[in-house]
Parts: sequence; C-alpha cells; structure tokens
Amino acid sequence: MLGNLQHSILFIVWINMAQLGGKEEQEKTTALKDLLSRIDLDELMKKDEPPFNFPNNLEEFEYAFNEKGQLRHIKTGDPFVFNYREDLHRWNQKRYEALGEIITNHVYELLEKECNMKKEILPVDATDDEPKSFIYLTEDALSNPDKLLVLIHGSGVVRAGQWARRLIINEDLDSGTQIPFIKRAVEEGYGVIVLNPNENYIEVEKTKKQTEPSPDSSDEPAEKRERKDEKETKKRREFYEKYRNPQQERETEQIPIRENSSPEEHAVYVWDNFISKSSAKNIFFVAHSYGGLSFVELMIQREAEVKSKVCAVALTDSVHNVWHQEAGKSILEWMQEHCCNWVSSAEPLDTAVETMLPDCTRVSAGTERHELTSWKSFHSIFKYFTDAIEAQNCEAKPTTTVTTRSANRIKHEEL
Repeated sequence: MLGNLQHSILFIVWINMAQLGGKEEQEKTTALKDLLSRIDLDELMKKDEPPFNFPNNLEEFEYAFNEKGQLRHIKTGDPFVFNYREDLHRWNQKRYEALGEIITNHVYELLEKECNMKKEILPVDATDDEPKSFIYLTEDALSNPDKLLVLIHGSGVVRAGQWARRLIINEDLDSGTQIPFIKRAVEEGYGVIVLNPNENYIEVEKTKKQTEPSPDSSDEPAEKRERKDEKETKKRREFYEKYRNPQQERETEQIPIRENSSPEEHAVYVWDNFISKSSAKNIFFVAHSYGGLSFVELMIQREAEVKSKVCAVALTDSVHNVWHQEAGKSILEWMQEHCCNWVSSAEPLDTAVETMLPDCTRVSAGTERHELTSWKSFHSIFKYFTDAIEAQNCEAKPTTTVTTRSANRIKHEEL
C-alpha cells in the first residue's frame, strides 16, 4: 500500500511538471516546491506504516540458533530476512535493531552458561540509584598466576562478548562473538576478562516538563525564529524524508556512567580496578577496530604499568592512530616489539603488509571484510601469543644459554 501511495505522489508531481512545459528552471522549482508544500508526507506515512511493536525474544521472532550456531527461521529454516516488509526500510531497520537487542542478551547468557563467566558491576563502588555498566570475568581472571587474556571489541552497537552483530545474525556465533576466543583461552590456561566499552550511559525518558518549549522561546529574535521555521518546513518537504520514522517516539536523555562514559575511559577504569590487580605473570590483549585505539590510549595513560605487565597485543584491523593520539617514541618502540595488527587485505593470512606507520607489524587477516578480521586470524593470534611467551622465557635465561653454547664450542675445538 505504501508503494502505491508513493507512486501516486510521484505521478502527481510528474503531471504538474509536464504541464510546466518550456518554462524556466526556476519556475519549475518554484512550482514543485508549491506542490510539495501541499503534501503532508508525515500524515500520509502514519496511515501506512505499522507500529514499532516487535517480539521480546527469539521464539516470538520465530528464529533460533541451530547446532552450527546459525540463526535460522524455526518454520522455514531460512536465514534472517532484513526486508521483511517491502518499501518499509525504516520499519525493517527498527525490527532488525529489536532483534539485535535480543541477540545481545542471548550472548550474555552464553557467556554465563557456556563460558562460566561472572558479571562484575561498574563502577565498583556504584550506589543503588546511579547508572551502571559491567564486564565479564572467568573465575580465575584475577587469581591465575600465569596468563590473562583481555578482549576489547570495536565501536557501535556491539556489547560484551561480540565482535560484530551483523555476523552473528547473518553468519554464525563463532565468527560474530568472542566465545571461541574465550573457550580456547580457558583450554590453554588463561584467565579471561571481557570488556564492555560501548556501555557508556543509560537512556531515560524525558519528563513532559523537559520536552515542553522554553517559555523564553518567544523572546528569540524574529530572524532566528524564521530560520528555524524555514529549516523545519524544508525538512518536511524533502523526498528523502519519506522513509523516516513518522511515528511519535518517546524523547530520551543520556545519563553517563561514572568513569566509564567513553570506550577509552572504560579501558583505563578496568585496567586500574581489575587488570592491574591480577596475579598473571603475562597479560595479553585482543583488540578489534576501535578497541585498538582504546588500547593505545591506555598505553599513553598507563605506560609504565602496561609495559611491565603486558606480554603481547593482537590488534585486528585496529583504527588507532599514533600521530593523532600523540603516542611518544617509547610507546612506538614498545609496540613494534609487542604488537601485531591483522588487517583486512586480499593477501593470504599472515602475509606481511607494508605500512608507513612506525607503530607495529601489520599482516593480512586473510579477508577484506573488516568485521571478519578477528575470526579469520583466530589461530594465528594464539600462535603469536605462544611464540611471545617462548621468546620471553628465552630472554629470561640469556646467561645459561650463552654459557652452554660456549662450553660446547670449546669442547668441540679441543677435540
């Protein structure tokens, strides 16, 4: 029905434009504006767009994850379909977002049930009535004397335990979540901490008093009010607005979470209150996309501590920039020795990738898709960590090694 309505509007516009014949372009534009001013797109769309009422769980959505971790329709077995309703892009997007929130909670359940992780509330001294965030830890995350793995995802809608929501919905849980990393780490004797850098605020609905216009608004200069009116009128007339949400949504405001109001602040806070207090002799990071930027910021703010405790860092298509973040020479030198960035590339996995930046080694992740770089480099990352531990153990015993080799050389010379 919406498609027919749009066609009708365009047909009316076409007829009117045709009647303008050979008039000047300016006259055409004026006539079109006049026509559009008489079409209330908002009211028309309200009559045709379904309400944004979506299910609260996977069962009601009629989807479930199969034995391969793929999201499939319960009845048809088909993958998720974004264009559920034709010509209703905004409605379909809202439906996709609603499913995404369900997926987020599903991943939280998997972290707790399959990975045996526990949730830690942030701030650690939060009061009952203030906004809160959280991270996930394995039982031995702080007590493991040997190894600790820290996972940081990128920016956007993803939350703790996820690399990419799109992969979870369209591919599978293995490629889209951090669960394979957690399970592999536990098998190899690591403690694990999963950060939640995008949980920076809570949204609360504005009260009626907050949303009402200010009583002083009438005192604005007439010119300023006219500019506002003109801007609003233009917005309503533009054709690209035909897909925007015409339904009245509740107005909200964001209340930041104390000391965790940004991904960078979150990383530093978790370092100060958890990671730095762990007993692990060797700490490792896997940081994807914006997570890499957060790690570099952590280094800048806690350089000495990070250098003393972190053994190796695996970045996956990191978006950090050592120049913009003003990382010093000592940080760059440390990163060259202790960091490797698996970047999106058409080259085979682990192939060296040239770079003009002086911060760390770059190798191919074996894929050109940004969101897949963590999953594609999965095995290479754990091998990189193992090699880093072995190299560190060798460096810790240089005298013994040199003496032994020297003694053997002298013995052979005598013979």
